[in-house]
Amino acid sequence: MIVAGVLVLGYVGWQLYGTTWVSKREQKSIVGATERVWEQQGAGQGQGSVSAKDEELADDVVALVRIPALGESYVVPAHEGTDDDTLARGFGIFDSSPEPGGKGNFALAGHRITHGEPLRDMPVLDAGDEVVVETRDTVYTYVLDTAGDSLTVDFDAGWVTAPDPVDPETGQSLSDRAGSSRLLTLVTCAELFHTDNRLVAFGHLVSKEPKT
Repeated sequence: MIVAGVLVLGYVGWQLYGTTWVSKREQKSIVGATERVWEQQGAGQGQGSVSAKDEELADDVVALVRIPALGESYVVPAHEGTDDDTLARGFGIFDSSPEPGGKGNFALAGHRITHGEPLRDMPVLDAGDEVVVETRDTVYTYVLDTAGDSLTVDFDAGWVTAPDPVDPETGQSLSDRAGSSRLLTLVTCAELFHTDNRLVAFGHLVSKEPKT
């Protein structure tokens, strides 16, 4: 029984702390590689100017996501898909999402605990906070219309990631409320140790700047 207890505690410790340590290291490596690759490509230099490892790490990165309210150094890579492996490497982009800055709902999922926990502090976000989405050639700035803890839904509430979410209680669409058809949604677990519900925050695009 003692051995079993130690094994259980070890597993829990690994899930809570070990996976986050490993994922944060991997995500930092992905961010660094992506920045180097994009910088070289922006300068018009060929693939030989960066390492093969950097090319591999940056290959499937869609965007780098910064949320200034969560810290000056906060930056998380975003990849297509929301499976477990993808979410361990940063943000996952829901399949129904447009390209960053496009018309529709650019919906991102992220862990709140374990595997890098990029949205652990989502409840501290307020309406008006920025979410900056950087791609290879453009920087898109979204502003949150709702606070990070203002909406909790069931895990299967698919309407929040629809191209134009419609609140079932009010019948109002997000695009009408935001005055924009270029939307953003952040989704994470509502509780740290219970995953049946989801926290959701909505936002919209306010600026688009080419990278120089």
